[in-house]
Amino acid sequence: MPPMRVYYFTPGQFAVSNIAFRRIKVARFADLNDPFELLGADLGDPKYRQAFRNTKETINKDRGLICLTRGWSNPVVWGHYADKHRGIALGLDIQNDMLNPVHYRRTPFKITIDLSGPKPRLERSVVDKMLRTKFADWKYEDELRVFVSLDHNTKEEGHYFVTFDHNVMLREVILGARCELPIDRLRQLVTGFQPAVSVTKARIAFRSFRVVIDQARARADRLATLPGAEPKS
Repeated sequence: MPPMRVYYFTPGQFAVSNIAFRRIKVARFADLNDPFELLGADLGDPKYRQAFRNTKETINKDRGLICLTRGWSNPVVWGHYADKHRGIALGLDIQNDMLNPVHYRRTPFKITIDLSGPKPRLERSVVDKMLRTKFADWKYEDELRVFVSLDHNTKEEGHYFVTFDHNVMLREVILGARCELPIDRLRQLVTGFQPAVSVTKARIAFRSFRVVIDQARARADRLATLPGAEPKS
């Protein structure tokens, strides 16, 4: 099965760093902006809460994630995750078996916990739901997650990274409508990537609430590459 094209939104300076170092930052569950992260279950029974707290702490210690979305045209995603449209969307080809879709719910899911042992224990199916359940109003993100086992020996100033390779391959760089980074600088940064990486500029659509490719800029770029074109000053 071919890999799936998904998108990672980030402020411009972090995108430049990602491209230059050919890697992407791994997020930590404790740092995400949803206070219900890993708490999507019905915890009305107090006997269940300690098991969830223990499991949540273990997950955050040993596992990180990369948060992605299926498309890049939603202006709300740009506003929330790409520095109010001043940032960049990175288009990545990722192997399908690495991608985990988020499940959006109006109510927490019901659970049962094994209380027979010395400590309450969560079944694997419950842990899987913990990792992928969010409140329904987050549905606009259309989120897919890549879960990463953290290698604490590779930590850099408290951060973890996944290197671009055949499993996580950079294919597109889309500058936001308000991004002021010079597009030529980004094109220089992706020189040498195989397969080649496209670099384009986005704009706000004229007839819909969407973000689209700036076709006028794209045409000008194509003309500039034709034989006999005047070099850019």
